[in-house]
Amino acid sequence: MTFYRNLLLAALILTFGVVSLGAYVRLSDAGLGCPDWPGCYGKLTPHHAADAIDAELAERPDGPVSHAKAWKEMAHRYFAGTLGLLVLGIAVLGWRQQRTVAGGPGLPWLLLGLIVFQALLGMWTVTQLLKPLVVTAHLLGGMATLSLLLWVWLRERSRFSHAYDARIDSLRAAATLGLALVVTQIALGGWVSSNYAALACTDFPLCQGVWMPAMDFEPGFTLHRELGETATGDLLPMTALTAIHWAHRVMALIVALYLGWLVLRLLRAPGYAGMALVVGSLLALQVSLGISNVLLSLPLAVAVAHNAGAALLLASLVWLNSRIYRR
Repeated sequence: MTFYRNLLLAALILTFGVVSLGAYVRLSDAGLGCPDWPGCYGKLTPHHAADAIDAELAERPDGPVSHAKAWKEMAHRYFAGTLGLLVLGIAVLGWRQQRTVAGGPGLPWLLLGLIVFQALLGMWTVTQLLKPLVVTAHLLGGMATLSLLLWVWLRERSRFSHAYDARIDSLRAAATLGLALVVTQIALGGWVSSNYAALACTDFPLCQGVWMPAMDFEPGFTLHRELGETATGDLLPMTALTAIHWAHRVMALIVALYLGWLVLRLLRAPGYAGMALVVGSLLALQVSLGISNVLLSLPLAVAVAHNAGAALLLASLVWLNSRIYRR
């Protein structure tokens, strides 16, 4: 089953790349670089759609379409399509060799279903004009794909459970809660990004010069609405964007404190010092990148790194849970 494991690893690496590239596309405002799906103005590449892009540029020079943005958007689709083919191969191979696949073919087929749903979300992201709920769901779907692929790869790589140790078993609930908190924070981060609320507060640790700025949570966290609008179609107020940003900051503090405590517990657990250093280092990196995004006014490279760091931190918690639950 070496080929199966290698296929899983290739898909896992590609998924991380697709998640990071998706963040780059979103943060460089290229999400509507090709306003149709799955092609670009009905063509296979932006090169073949050059005339249509030129016509759009002539009509709206400052619009969401340009040649560079079209290539960014289509590159993301090409990589995502390749990932879909890899996951299809994993599902078929897992079904054909189910007697030798650790855990059976259930999760690989769940992965395939998730990839199909991700493709639909990618289409709706364009057709629904970057509606925040769809964009955030698309981000979470990418993170879920990464997590499931990692879990399946780890399960296949380590077929035999480790010796039982009651001290490690006591960490199960703590590790599960840590994973849940990170997922919640990623969802909040996606909501910040999809609503363009990252610079609602441009200072740190204060927000707009105070600890508790004016905020309006109801319009900010209304899920079914258009980008930049309230549920009634009015312009989304600054107080709503501030509420979104502030909630992400508060959750970041909760996650940092909890994972810091979890790292200390892991350091005292036999055989988990290395895992503690990985989680602690990624946590410190994420906190630093988040603060840098605010103080440096959201430079593209730092913002993309913050998204990639979130994926790595999530992966480290999935790895930790996989290791603990195999005991």
